[in-house]
Amino acid sequence: MGEVPFDFQRYFDTRIGHIGRHRCGFDGKFQAHVYPAEARFGDFQANGVLPYAKSTGRNPRQLAQILLDAMLREKDFSGEIATAEIAGAGFINLKLSPSTIDRWLRHYNSAEKLQSSLDTQWRGRTTVVDYSCPNSAKQMHVGHLRSLVIGDALQRILCFCGANVIRDNHLGDWGTQFGILLRQLRAESIDLDTVPQEDALELLEELYRRGNAAVNESKDALEEARAELVALQEGDGERMRLWRKINDLSYASFQEIYNLTAVQFDHILGESFYRDSVGRVYEELQECHIAVENLGALVVFHPEHERFREQPFIVRKSDGASNYASTDLATVLYRMEHFSASDIIYVTDARQRDHFEQLILTVDKWFRAKNYPMPRLHHVYFGTVCGTDGKAIKTRAGGSVRLKQLFAEAIARARVAVEEKNPDFDEELREKIARAVGVGAIKYGDLSQNRSSDYIFSLDKMLALEGNTAPYLQYAVARIHAIFRKRTEENFSLSDGQSIAPQTQEEHALARQLLRFPLAIRQTIEELRPHLLCNYLYDLAGTFSTFYNANRIFCENSSDTQRRIIFCERTLLILKLGLRLLGIETLERM
Repeated sequence: MGEVPFDFQRYFDTRIGHIGRHRCGFDGKFQAHVYPAEARFGDFQANGVLPYAKSTGRNPRQLAQILLDAMLREKDFSGEIATAEIAGAGFINLKLSPSTIDRWLRHYNSAEKLQSSLDTQWRGRTTVVDYSCPNSAKQMHVGHLRSLVIGDALQRILCFCGANVIRDNHLGDWGTQFGILLRQLRAESIDLDTVPQEDALELLEELYRRGNAAVNESKDALEEARAELVALQEGDGERMRLWRKINDLSYASFQEIYNLTAVQFDHILGESFYRDSVGRVYEELQECHIAVENLGALVVFHPEHERFREQPFIVRKSDGASNYASTDLATVLYRMEHFSASDIIYVTDARQRDHFEQLILTVDKWFRAKNYPMPRLHHVYFGTVCGTDGKAIKTRAGGSVRLKQLFAEAIARARVAVEEKNPDFDEELREKIARAVGVGAIKYGDLSQNRSSDYIFSLDKMLALEGNTAPYLQYAVARIHAIFRKRTEENFSLSDGQSIAPQTQEEHALARQLLRFPLAIRQTIEELRPHLLCNYLYDLAGTFSTFYNANRIFCENSSDTQRRIIFCERTLLILKLGLRLLGIETLERM
């Protein structure tokens, strides 16, 4: 028998589909449609006979029998299963053989083997992940949380799936806000060089609020801000110096959050990086008859699109200044030419869906017209972090909740819990646990939500040791480490011929869950939805808890002890790996 399949759902789906089309005379439309089954039915279920029978007007149970007989004649295939039965109107239930489970648990015993065996559409693709991307002159707040943690989780999972990932933080450092800020600095005669660094961002945010109010109330102020922006974009010396100082202050603040959350980037190429490239964008879009002048602005219409036929995509403003569209188009061009990007993933909030839909339509027409290599553009959008009132979460004063304060509160609460439960831990360990739990709770609390939905932010729920939370999963990891601290050489050694196939109901349930890891990763990355991996890890931890409560690990029968230790090892491997892919730190003690 050859190497044991890694992803049984994909293996059975491919093999049964092939058998149906090439051994049973089914036409090319037949698909096996294999999915994990409920435990009472087996390990997997093939459902494809029913829709195929309906489309061909044949009896589904008769077709299922033909298919089942052909499957059992395939020796290498039938050797993987213990039973295969027809149920209901024509479902085929499959149960893996003990020897197959034994071989899987033996072979896939490291993160390296799990990774090398993964087969996804992303392997070998150069993929730019564009995430975080805060605006300069502002402190990071709760509205920046989702792009930060979702983007970081996706790039980690993409790397694991074999993609050549380029992590790019496309800062908002060249927009309208600088015209407003520069105008307000002049209007109030403020010398930014005399402001202490720790107070600078707070001052800049307040200046922006006052400046924004001014341009909304006064046409003269609006024109002054526009003139400041144009002067900056034309390279005026003093304005460029102030602009650089504002950006340096801003990024120092951002880096504190990145250090705390273990988020890293390969490039920090903000909008300003592309300021000298927008001219080529304007020229080529006009040359290809994609962009036209309209009321002084350069715009793109998409007449074939119901919503965008009259809603223009403005790529240069009427005052000659560039905007998000200008720099986003230049950014796609740069990533294609300099990174040879095959995919670009944008992680932003759902309010930007129209912008990215128009961007994708424009790039498609532009690159086709110029015969440029066409990267796939993916907009991974997310909903809003809400307070208990169901609205975007705010402070009591009505402002945005700062991320720095949010993480500090979570760490402080975790620290109190650690000191209550483990007063004997030394200071360094208590601080490490509090930080891992506090930061992990917020990150996982966000990732465990379906990204396209809004969710209610609750630190109490995120920090709970029960339910689908980071502390619950971190505790599951710590509990297995505690088991291993009791292990001795005598109860660990595994003889070559000893089977580690499951013997009890709880062992079999745990084995089934372990074998579903490849499917969980594949579904997560195909849909770019980290909550699918979160759900899998939560189910795995719960299944392990049931196994642990029902089966003594260290018992008189050494073969039972050794087998159950292997089950603990494989569970620990996948829990730690899964949490690492989500950017969640694990602990040996809690």
